[in-house]
Amino acid sequence: MDDISKTPIDQVPPSARERQFSFLPWISVLALGAIIAFALLRKGQGAPTNNVEPVTKPNVQTTIVHRGSIGQYIEAIGTVTPLATVNLYSQVNGVITAVHYVEGQLVHRGDPLIDIDSRPYEAQLQEYEGQLERDQALLKQAETDLTRYRHASDSNALARQTYEDQVQTVEQYRGTVKNDIGQVNYGKVQLSYCQLTAPISGRVGLRLVDAGNTVFSGSSSAIVVVTQLQPISVVFNVAEDYLDQVRSEVTHSGALPVEVYDRSQMKRIATGKLLTLDNQVDTSTGTIRFRGEFDNTNLALFPNQFVNTRLLVRTLRNQLLLPMAAIQHNGVQAFVYVVRDGSVHLQSVTEIANDGGSAAVTGLQTGDVVATTGFDKIQDGTPVTILNPSRAVHQ
Repeated sequence: MDDISKTPIDQVPPSARERQFSFLPWISVLALGAIIAFALLRKGQGAPTNNVEPVTKPNVQTTIVHRGSIGQYIEAIGTVTPLATVNLYSQVNGVITAVHYVEGQLVHRGDPLIDIDSRPYEAQLQEYEGQLERDQALLKQAETDLTRYRHASDSNALARQTYEDQVQTVEQYRGTVKNDIGQVNYGKVQLSYCQLTAPISGRVGLRLVDAGNTVFSGSSSAIVVVTQLQPISVVFNVAEDYLDQVRSEVTHSGALPVEVYDRSQMKRIATGKLLTLDNQVDTSTGTIRFRGEFDNTNLALFPNQFVNTRLLVRTLRNQLLLPMAAIQHNGVQAFVYVVRDGSVHLQSVTEIANDGGSAAVTGLQTGDVVATTGFDKIQDGTPVTILNPSRAVHQ
């Protein structure tokens, strides 16, 4: 077969000429793609442009380590416990004639609460008093006879035995009168049970009986409950490890201050003093119960309310102080980030005490600037931007 490529174009058959020119468009496309790829490659390998954003420094707020005083506290969960709660029961049988209190009313010692029908006991007391008067008259008569018998016996006008019998008769009447006096006193006591009064000052609970109800002596159901609210106490459990320290401070300093906060530990409800300690350690929990006393003048503490307590054991003075927010923990050691020369540097510290807002530490120096924010963006040696430079300098 003849070589077509060597044959003049005008002599090439039409079918062969069409096959030869069909490859030209593809060759052009491939050449153009190669040129574009080479240009892009050179641009990527060239010098960086000015549009690349520089790396920004993390922003942090700081504070200065200073010296001051801080309280050493023992924190525990406590229960508001009244110093006295009195359940009143009926000591006589009868019908309630009047109820003098309103539910939740604050009452004072001696205020009337409930009246029980007293007529049966008034009648009984009157009977006892009548017996007493009769026996007193008999005793007086017997004593008069004894005086006459003594004179007659001394004159030998009466047998000695008759005189001695009269002496014993007088003694019998005296015993009867004494018994009658006891009956009268008993009747007065029974009558007094018909009027129930407040044994302490406090708040009356919900109404348990109404006028017209019949009550019985010896019943196990209380008819009035009075709870003392002023003063009131809070009982909280403290680990026995603190026992020696607390006892030592109580011996030297007297009553220790106790603060009570709500469940969120954000609002202080009351301030009082440590009243006493229990007489033994609870072996099941290894704790000992403390009781703090509070005036509760505003009635903010309510019986059986759960609260958070803080017992101030002692005050530490001339300590290195910084906010609690500056202290971080890695599970083993507490540390802070100290700002020096525009960078933060990790510094281990030991926490001595804290009061919830500030902490006393060792491992720093007065005037050290420490970071209080931005911990998720910094590590040892990270350059930082201080958001509050004036505070860092002048605090």
